[in-house]
Amino acid sequence: MLSIYKPTVTRLALSGMGTVALRPARSLKIRTELLDNDDQRKHDDQKFISHPMFPHPEWTKEEVETVKPVHRVPQNTMDRVAHRTINLVRSIFDFATGYKHPKTPEEITNRFEGTRWEMNENKWLTRIIFLESVAGVPGMTAAFIRHLHSLRLLKRDKAWIETLLDEAYNERMHLLTFIKIGKPSWFTRFFIYMGQGVFCNMFFFMYLLYPRYCHRFVGYLEEEAVSTYTHLINDLKAGKLPKLDGVQVPEVAQQYWTELNNESTFLDLVERVRADESKHREVNHTLASIDQKTDRNPYVVKIEGVDQPQPEKGLNSKHPEGWEKKDLIL
Repeated sequence: MLSIYKPTVTRLALSGMGTVALRPARSLKIRTELLDNDDQRKHDDQKFISHPMFPHPEWTKEEVETVKPVHRVPQNTMDRVAHRTINLVRSIFDFATGYKHPKTPEEITNRFEGTRWEMNENKWLTRIIFLESVAGVPGMTAAFIRHLHSLRLLKRDKAWIETLLDEAYNERMHLLTFIKIGKPSWFTRFFIYMGQGVFCNMFFFMYLLYPRYCHRFVGYLEEEAVSTYTHLINDLKAGKLPKLDGVQVPEVAQQYWTELNNESTFLDLVERVRADESKHREVNHTLASIDQKTDRNPYVVKIEGVDQPQPEKGLNSKHPEGWEKKDLIL
């Protein structure tokens, strides 16, 4: 159960020499309930499952385990603004979901045990579901704008739309998977509605004006997503989330990540979601470093007959923090 604390005074008790006793107001609750095994099976509706529009590449366990947080150091004013914006957004999001980023070895080990910042199964699911409901917006919004641009100017898009739609589809599959495991409360759903309404409109207008900034913003957003999922994976491996150990991977996830099956664990699922986010991190940082109007999408359009490394869709990338324009053949 998640709490947003409001330091409002509800009672003043005067005693002795004017001592004031304060009692904080009752806090708001944002929560997601972890479904039990029977409810998960009932909730795992297979009626509308279809073959993925963008088939997911098969990744081995060894590949997904090598993914780790990396950071692209801001190099100009646009980068610094995007990075600071993400830090501000994350601070608000952390407070709303009862999450604190561990910094010291003690915090990493203890995970703030006994405090409001201690993460349990329900708090993790709330954070993930809210995150994924927002993460699916940028790719679809950017693809929509570039699609209209292509129609209006009667010219090709240089293969950007495909990658952006793939990203949006991937993020939606993350969300569809986790809502088969946890059930958000009406209050959590309200925050999801509000978050999408505000973020989608802001991102739409920003992409019309500053598409490079938007891709850099998403790149830093995905850096934070990889960091968050890494902390979740560490908690799972440390046995701090026992209720998630017995969770069966939903059918919708098994069809999308074809290497998953009924024997796969929740940890196997989260490792693949983290790997997806790491690829979005690389792709968006790369797209932010090239010209939005004239340069091809290097992840789709390849240059044949050259020895120089080029971006690819796999996890073994030479530049997981994103490719700079000087490193690309354009």
